[in-house]
Amino acid sequence: MTAYDPPGTGTGPDRGAGPAGYDAVVLAGGAARRLGGTDKPGVRVGGRALLDRVLAACGGARSTVVVAAPRPTARPVTWAREDPPGGGPLAALDAGLRHTTAEHVVVLSADLPFLQEPTVGRLLGELRASGRDGVLLTDPDGRDQPLVAAYRAPRLREELALLAARHGALAGLPLRRLTAELNLTRVSDPVASFDCDTWDDIATARARIREHGHVLDEWISAVKDELGIDLDVDTRGLLDLARDAAHGVARPAAPLTTFLVGYAAAHAGGGPEAVAEAARKAVALAARWAQESASEGDVAPDATPDTRPDAG
Repeated sequence: MTAYDPPGTGTGPDRGAGPAGYDAVVLAGGAARRLGGTDKPGVRVGGRALLDRVLAACGGARSTVVVAAPRPTARPVTWAREDPPGGGPLAALDAGLRHTTAEHVVVLSADLPFLQEPTVGRLLGELRASGRDGVLLTDPDGRDQPLVAAYRAPRLREELALLAARHGALAGLPLRRLTAELNLTRVSDPVASFDCDTWDDIATARARIREHGHVLDEWISAVKDELGIDLDVDTRGLLDLARDAAHGVARPAAPLTTFLVGYAAAHAGGGPEAVAEAARKAVALAARWAQESASEGDVAPDATPDTRPDAG
């Protein structure tokens, strides 16, 4: 695998980006035979279910439809089921599209541990600029990944209807029957297209997010998911504040100070600006504290000596 952009880097699409926004359909009902029938969307990578990681990547969608049996998720979604259940990806896609209204739809599988919101934004940007029916990612071997893609929803509905009429039903038909009829643009992204089909894939994903360059951002994303907050923070700035508090005051001051910054930001109404302002004040205080500590023992030139008997 190649370089990996951790969570929180880059700029993802605004919620409902574009004049008509976009919808997302996540297919999460596969049998996961190569995982021994394990509930793959619920498998945790970096402390978060694979499905929740994918839902975070399409968090800018106006509406998100998950085609699967309902389950707890980190954010609200609309649930749909294919007919019959287990009828395959085309039947599932058709079921999901019936709950969408946007011109553009992002279609994703539920097993993409490294998909990030900026990649979704890139797919949508390419789609809007290209005039094609869809834009999909390719894997490191150049294979199409039609479940990491953005499409023009009317074209999907049109071709799905033709396939259903031609074959009598969509159940059991492979995705290539659909993509073969579409005018597609392909974008190479060996990281975002990485999916977890086997336990070896799961192990690879779990190991990679714990690498030194990724683990902190992954942890912060997991905490935000767990706490149900959506807040972009200046991670580097807060780390610098913790370092200054630890070095300039005392080591336990670092976690306590960052906690107090968060509390003050929440009390001020929350949001990135509130965090930044609270952190700025704490940084300035830590700098003053450290400056005073560094000058301890110095006597000002005009200081009056203490002549009390027990002085000194």
